[in-house]
Amino acid sequence: MAFAASLVELQAEASCPICLDYLRDPVTIECGHNFCRSCIDQRWEGLQDIFPCPVCLHHCCERNFRRNTQLCHITDILKQIPTMRRKRKRQENPFCKEHHEVLTLFCEEDLELLCPQCGHSSDHGGHSLIPTEEAAASHRRKLRSYIEPLREQVEDAEKDFEMQISKDFELRWMMDNQRSALHYEVEQFKHFLESEQDEIHTRLFNEETCVQEKINEKKTQILNHSSILKSLLSEIIRKCLQTDLDLLTGIKSIHSVYENLETPAAFSCELKEETFTLLPQYFGLHKMISTFQVDLTLDPETAHHNLTISPDRKTAIFQMRKQNCVQNPKAFKFYPAVLSTEGFDAGRHFWQVEIGGKGEWSLGVCKESFSRNALLSPSPRNGCWQIQLWTSTFRPWDSVNPRRIGIFLDYELGEVSFYNLKNRSHLYTFNESLTEKLMPYFSIGPSSKSLTMRLVKDEC
Repeated sequence: MAFAASLVELQAEASCPICLDYLRDPVTIECGHNFCRSCIDQRWEGLQDIFPCPVCLHHCCERNFRRNTQLCHITDILKQIPTMRRKRKRQENPFCKEHHEVLTLFCEEDLELLCPQCGHSSDHGGHSLIPTEEAAASHRRKLRSYIEPLREQVEDAEKDFEMQISKDFELRWMMDNQRSALHYEVEQFKHFLESEQDEIHTRLFNEETCVQEKINEKKTQILNHSSILKSLLSEIIRKCLQTDLDLLTGIKSIHSVYENLETPAAFSCELKEETFTLLPQYFGLHKMISTFQVDLTLDPETAHHNLTISPDRKTAIFQMRKQNCVQNPKAFKFYPAVLSTEGFDAGRHFWQVEIGGKGEWSLGVCKESFSRNALLSPSPRNGCWQIQLWTSTFRPWDSVNPRRIGIFLDYELGEVSFYNLKNRSHLYTFNESLTEKLMPYFSIGPSSKSLTMRLVKDEC
């Protein structure tokens, strides 16, 4: 009896865990378990990247296996002992709870396992009923077709989650920038804006809190969606490794979940920019910029040889260099200056200049006939109206924030006004009777070091 029991166990070891019959062309996979080559090929059909062992579910990294020649010989020997062979049952067939018959049919309409009597009932009249083996093969193929789309949806969900995280950081960055700008204006006008500051900070905090809650809610939705996708993907992979009847049991819920997947929409927001209620003259300057601002370009033909004009003709940089023998007659000879290409003989016009670096500079307007070859100091007497200042890198304010100057020309009133756009303050106004075309004028002192002038055009 002990010999017979041992022989039965040996026959069981020589059987395939998938088909439960003697191994045919046995192969060994990475974890050490043995299968018929055709059985493991069928079970791994359509899988990529991960190939789970049907016995221990070990994840094999590659779809390869070794032919087990010795096991093949052992199986051939065992086949020669028919008297001791016990045909193992292929599986425990579940029974219908109502009729106590084996579930051999599958309803394609209701996605349910049925016994022959259930198949003839009125509940399934006219429905497509097929054998469980055929249904399992069909649904195994269908489930495998879900795997790749689900993997892609998992990747998309993870990307969406990362995007929401970046939007979270972007929100904080934008809020920090707004706070910095608002704080600067508060410092300039704090003697009459302290109460306004508290109100704006409250609105910003409320808006940030509201948007933050929406982003957190969206992150949670995406994270939950990703978990559902991963869970469904794992369930489908596990189902594909099960026997036919186990695979079909509960298959309806898996199809339902897959077909009703909804990807959460990404959340985006546009923040409302807050501004202070400033003094009336501030709004006057703001209206002046938005109404009369012009887009100027520098004229390279008028530029002194020590001034380098950028390709977009918006920036002038002072660089000491030797004078060429051939000089443009339109260029300034003695002063590092340059004119705008555009000139004005009527109307109101506003332009902005940003100053960077260290050194002396001057801005203004001059008559079109202003001499560019004479060794004369520019002044209203000889047709040049300008302000002249010195930028020093030893002053913290100038080194951190380039100085920005606004020039406003009202030709009919004969006014040329200058504004410090950093603190919205008025610097100076010339009053003259204007009769000739005026050209915007830009000059950098000869003692300057790496000084730059840049024409800018934006909202104040």
